[in-house]
Amino acid sequence: MSVYRLNKLIRLAPNMTAARSTVAMQPQRHNTSHSAQAADTPGHTSFKTLAITTPKPFVFHVELHRPNKLNAINKQMWLEIKDCFEGLSTNPDCRAIVLSASGKHFTAGIDLSDMMNLGQQLSDTDDCARKGYILERVIKLYQDSISALEQCPKPVITAVHQACIGAGVDLITASDIRYCTQDAFFQVKEVEIGMAADVGTLQRLPKAIGSQSLARELCFTGRRFEASEAHSCGLVSRVFPDKESLVTGALALAEQIANKSPIAVQTTKANMVYSLEHTNQEGLDHIRWYNKLNLQSEDFAQAVAAQLTKDDKPIFAKL
Repeated sequence: MSVYRLNKLIRLAPNMTAARSTVAMQPQRHNTSHSAQAADTPGHTSFKTLAITTPKPFVFHVELHRPNKLNAINKQMWLEIKDCFEGLSTNPDCRAIVLSASGKHFTAGIDLSDMMNLGQQLSDTDDCARKGYILERVIKLYQDSISALEQCPKPVITAVHQACIGAGVDLITASDIRYCTQDAFFQVKEVEIGMAADVGTLQRLPKAIGSQSLARELCFTGRRFEASEAHSCGLVSRVFPDKESLVTGALALAEQIANKSPIAVQTTKANMVYSLEHTNQEGLDHIRWYNKLNLQSEDFAQAVAAQLTKDDKPIFAKL
């Protein structure tokens, strides 16, 4: 930042402080019922496999909710995950998301009974090309469901307890931050059912842990690995003693993120995701294009003024 711009902000700081005080006195929607905020998620009331709450202002808690089926992911859950995260992407009351699961396990992976139903559908035609078109549409739907977490501009924190198997690994590697309990375990199980993982693990796991060797070992063998190994290799960044402390910790982190400028946080995520697939220079060009606009935002001015004046935390407008 230039000295000229800093001096200008210092001169404006008293006015900014007064403006923030005015904003603070105005009614804020996030002070109303959190359940009312959850209702803003398109179609959430019809979700059968997800439970959505807003335990803190601007924080949404999404739970996989098929506990009697060990949260196995069936077609309906695939569809609802996609719809949920696409809805939260544009919800101005959402700035951070925690994804956890109800019941004994995080998820047992793909619902194999659903795969049997798909087999029945494929048996309706003898033509290989037509079978291929059916499978292509199904695989693309499941890929888009998982990618909805990565493409959501709001940070997604996954909180894993007990089993995270197969499609569960696809799901968590598409998130931004991963926490787990000390009794959690993980397994890229697809090779054990005679298929290659096809909805994200093979692409995202090596980047998440930073080791092609370990990623290939896990994917080729389908072996189970525990929370301690997941932590040491970087798949998860924190390990908690139990599920209650896990969810509490994830929600506390989400609240901390939600208190930051939504423009700053969402731009940061967009650039970090973009930079995974591009050169350093392309990543620098990308953030420069964003910041030539964002450095003119009220969020930037308010945050810098608050730092300079040691004033109360700024209140950022919805985005």
